[in-house]
Amino acid sequence: MNIHSLRKSILCIAAVLLCTAAVAQTATDGIRQTAAGAQKIKVACVGDSVTYGMGIEDRENDSYPSQLQKMLGDGYEVANFGKSGATLLRKGHRPYNEQDEYKAAIEFAGDLVIIHLGLNDTDPRNWKDYRDDFVNDYLALIDSFRKANPDCKVWVCRMTPINNHHPRFKSGTRDWYWQIQKAIETVAADAGCPLIDLQERLYPRPDLLSDALHPTAAGAGVIAETVYSAITGNYGGLKMAAIYTDHMVLQRDMPLRIAGTADAGEKVVVKFAGQKKTATTGDNGKWEVTLDPMEASFKPATLKVYANSGRLEFEDVLVGDVWLCSGQSNMEFKLFRTEKSEFEEQKAYAATSPAIRFFNMRGRWDTSEIVWPASVLDSLNSLEYFEIPSWTRCDEKTAGKFSAIGFAFGRMLADSLKVPVGLVSNAVGGAPAESWIDRKTLEFKFPDILYKWTENDFIQRWVRERAAYNVSASDKTFQRHPYEPCHLFESGNLPLDRFPIKGVIWYQGESNAHNVEAHEILFPLVVESWREYWQEDLPFYYVQLSSLSRPSWAWFRNSQRMLEKVVPNSGMAVCSDLGDSLDVHPTRKKAVGERLARLALNRTYGMDIVPAGPMFRDATFSGNAVTVSFDYADGLGTSDGGELITFEVAEYDGDYKPAKAVIEGDKVRVWSDEVAEPRFVRYGWQPFTRANLVNGEGLPASTFKAAKPE
Repeated sequence: MNIHSLRKSILCIAAVLLCTAAVAQTATDGIRQTAAGAQKIKVACVGDSVTYGMGIEDRENDSYPSQLQKMLGDGYEVANFGKSGATLLRKGHRPYNEQDEYKAAIEFAGDLVIIHLGLNDTDPRNWKDYRDDFVNDYLALIDSFRKANPDCKVWVCRMTPINNHHPRFKSGTRDWYWQIQKAIETVAADAGCPLIDLQERLYPRPDLLSDALHPTAAGAGVIAETVYSAITGNYGGLKMAAIYTDHMVLQRDMPLRIAGTADAGEKVVVKFAGQKKTATTGDNGKWEVTLDPMEASFKPATLKVYANSGRLEFEDVLVGDVWLCSGQSNMEFKLFRTEKSEFEEQKAYAATSPAIRFFNMRGRWDTSEIVWPASVLDSLNSLEYFEIPSWTRCDEKTAGKFSAIGFAFGRMLADSLKVPVGLVSNAVGGAPAESWIDRKTLEFKFPDILYKWTENDFIQRWVRERAAYNVSASDKTFQRHPYEPCHLFESGNLPLDRFPIKGVIWYQGESNAHNVEAHEILFPLVVESWREYWQEDLPFYYVQLSSLSRPSWAWFRNSQRMLEKVVPNSGMAVCSDLGDSLDVHPTRKKAVGERLARLALNRTYGMDIVPAGPMFRDATFSGNAVTVSFDYADGLGTSDGGELITFEVAEYDGDYKPAKAVIEGDKVRVWSDEVAEPRFVRYGWQPFTRANLVNGEGLPASTFKAAKPE
């Protein structure tokens, strides 16, 4: 709705009764009206230095109230009553209610009052002593504006972010900030005030906070846009996340969330497969409905979503299972790059499988050894790294450009389950685990990895150096890169808008293998972060690193094996037998995808299929021998038909000797003539290993290490 029509709807009661009323009503509720055109609507922007515009070079024109004035137009008078350093707390070090700006705001008697306070209350002089006063002090502030203008409408704002670069972040600010956010939500509910979320859009944009606290002019523009939408109810009409397109697959057998945005107060209708659901958008423009669980269907249907502000129709929609394929380059590795025989066989299958669908998110710019131009750098800061595609049917061309592992996984599921399969890929070559974790999780559970990330030893040296080279043309203080902690979660997961999925397959670790101990923290945080975001206990199946001549990889593979027991509802596929001593990108991918599919078919779908190769269970030390037991040990044998190799034993850890090993039923007995009384045993403990223990399905055993109990 344009400003002219909005003003007419505000000043003319008759216009409010028309179809535009849902948008205009937000601005007109409680506003004193006089004769048409006799009085501008007064907007009081109350707050601290963020409202004032601290740090913005041309504050008079670029502070958020100034930009809001331009957006609202001549029908409004927007006044800036921001006071730097002001606290909401009346016992704080600079109470807002004692400042001249407060007195001026009361005298102004705004029709609309936007309050953004609380940031300075995180100061240790304030919150730790006076937190119990916060809600009542805030309610008193609201009451004072209502007394000044009994017809005014007051909005309460969730605070803009304070990020980890703030000097007091870990000493209290981080924790107190979130406590205050919660208290602000309580205030809004108690006072009957609508809540404006000024954090949501700025939180993943630290580049818009010049000193970890104060928004730049562009950041102030984001605030102004958010406040403008709250005042007018104009959110740009009916919209949905880009993942909703023709040819998509919707998740079967679960209550199905369908969501988007529209103008405030609009009724939204969703129709699909005989179901009709309705919702009304809230003050924040968001809506969602939940479709009843649906069985899998190969019959194409149309998803229809409509409201007064727009109509969306998505055709050729199937119902089946949707899996997200993510990680780094080995998951990104495209089908057409696999071994010729494998590619030809997979390509032939793809030509006849239109019920497999792809949503293939690809990075707009390759993270190879190049310097990116300025246009790329700006897009990275705007979280526009990924090219957002449309869903496509499976055929020779689309499959060839998709993840080889993802396709093999989806093929085995489609064949075994006889349902449509949707595959979403957002893997990025070289990406470290920390780039896939949401910001709040890292701020609380691994904050040290956020600091000076291009100089931070928690982050692999190659990752840091490649990122620094890619962005070396930037002159920005907070230049972003896909490898930066949080960036891929923010640019690769947030755009999916919690699109319902069945689970995740993951191949990542090469860019974290330098620090096993850090990865043992990071990988569970990846899983926790994603499950929290999707609000589902998603199955998470991952690939153990293959064989490669890099010194730390035996240790890393063993750590990955143990993480399967740490992370619930997870599973690990072994691929050390498919590695290449010199190439980090082995070209045999079909077997990797199928091993991931075995895990899913067994553990997620309950099928009677062996999920994995022999997995170490325990070791019994007796005399000069060690007897090793395994899970999934039926039909133990060797992959080459020869003797077992790569077993080692030791009396003292670190002094290992090559050992002989023989299969005895579903166990392996291990010994060495050089070790009289072994106390340690290990297997496949070489970065590039030719370990050959398999089970009856031909699936390989994992690297492992065990010690005699003390």
